[in-house]
Amino acid sequence: MNKKKILASLMIPVCLVSLIALPIETKAKTIKEFEAEVEKYTKELQEKKDKVAKNDAEVAEIKKKISSLEAQIKTTQEEIEKLQREIDESNREIERKSEESKKIIEYYQISNGENAYLEYAFGASDVTDMIYRMSVVEQLTEYNDKVMKELDELIKRNAKQQKELREKKESQKKLQQSLEKEKERINADTANLKEAMPGIEQQIKSAKENLNYLKSLGCGANEDKDACIYRKTQSGNSGGSGGGGTSVVVPSADGFFRPMESGYVTQNWGGYGGHLGMDLSNTNKTMPIYPIASGVVFKKYYDNAGALVLKIRHNVGGRYLYSTYAHLSSWYVNEGQVVTPNTMIGRMGNTGYSFGAHLHLEITTCDWNRGGGCTWSEYQRRTINPRTYIGLPSSLRTWWYGK
Repeated sequence: MNKKKILASLMIPVCLVSLIALPIETKAKTIKEFEAEVEKYTKELQEKKDKVAKNDAEVAEIKKKISSLEAQIKTTQEEIEKLQREIDESNREIERKSEESKKIIEYYQISNGENAYLEYAFGASDVTDMIYRMSVVEQLTEYNDKVMKELDELIKRNAKQQKELREKKESQKKLQQSLEKEKERINADTANLKEAMPGIEQQIKSAKENLNYLKSLGCGANEDKDACIYRKTQSGNSGGSGGGGTSVVVPSADGFFRPMESGYVTQNWGGYGGHLGMDLSNTNKTMPIYPIASGVVFKKYYDNAGALVLKIRHNVGGRYLYSTYAHLSSWYVNEGQVVTPNTMIGRMGNTGYSFGAHLHLEITTCDWNRGGGCTWSEYQRRTINPRTYIGLPSSLRTWWYGK
């Protein structure tokens, strides 16, 4: 007996216990109640659609502002570079002036020394010549004063420019911080999107399709719709074919298993933003994915963000349970196909709204797609923590091995 079979046999007692006490709703909405909900839900979704349009306009304005801020930052950087060039030139001029002043002072000192006086006393041809020579010294002194004044002005201007440079850099820093805050706001809005969440138009369409589907089954107005869906579909009267209307009888779930041979949890159910499922991953970014239990492929599609999504319907004690596998890189089964925990249904991926290869797993007691019998709003309320059925580590990033 191989390792996989041993693990499966060990899981049987646990699975039998879990089948006895499954937390599945015993009282779902009737068709009449569901019809009222769809009417109310459609109205609310339309209001939400209008709000989304308003938000989109606001996001467009934010993006425009970000573009303007980026242009300002670019201009500021150009000004900083220009100012730095001016400062560098001032520093070079200071060096030149300092050297020139040094030479003047040296000459002035020599001119006032003993040798200079002797030269004036014995070298001058006449009084006029002596006056001229003394005048030269005075002019050099005045020129030196002028050089020192210019040097002082350059030093002051340099200090002023250095201050401007610091202010420009601080201004740039504030602009960058403002830009980051705007980006964070947009990212936060995006992060609020639920994984595998259908678009508003799709929600309205699916809610109406589910209502028409229930009516087509011939369920009683006050009959529990979940019970009716189970009874009618298991008898072969599914009200049509395709997707949720498949006429394939769903086999009983014979236990629950992990959807991957090995891996670890990266995000829990009910986490940030009301996480509807649980995220699982592996260093093998194309890890094979398997059903958590026997069932029938209920739906496969690309969600509004482009993620490959697969849904399986399970038969658990006379009620349906639905498992969703999102962000797949590929899938190997078709709608209406009977699958077991040993059927490879796809591979882990990074499609759609995702930031790294992983499997997003959801478990719920109804589905918002046609034939699942509920709206998206009800679907969200009826999700279940996958740990209720599957043995997964309680801590994030803790590995498990074996299905």
